[in-house]
Amino acid sequence: MSIELTQELGKIIVTGDVVATLAGSAALECYGLVGMASRKQLKDGIAELLGRDNLGRGVEVRRDGDNVEIDLYIIVSYGTKISEVAHNVQNRVKYVLNDVVGLKVDAVNIFVQGVRVAR
Repeated sequence: MSIELTQELGKIIVTGDVVATLAGSAALECYGLVGMASRKQLKDGIAELLGRDNLGRGVEVRRDGDNVEIDLYIIVSYGTKISEVAHNVQNRVKYVLNDVVGLKVDAVNIFVQGVRVAR
């Protein structure tokens, strides 16, 4: 899936992988976030923590007409308020995608896959 932006000088096409990588990178800058989680749970229900080289793997980008939705699968740090971490991640991702790509994001959905002790 690619996102096409029309400007006065022509068209800009941004692939979904680029948007996912930018969203994952923006999310990891937020306090209280340990890392991104795999979208698929393992058999025993333990979330797999992804490294920084897999920024886009915990992100799903969906486009329905003009609406763009981002789903983030995250693991939060133990002892932090989950709702605050999720709210900060939502705001940061929307800001970065609007600022860097010029993309108006309609929704950033957060799926907390686990809680870990930060090291």
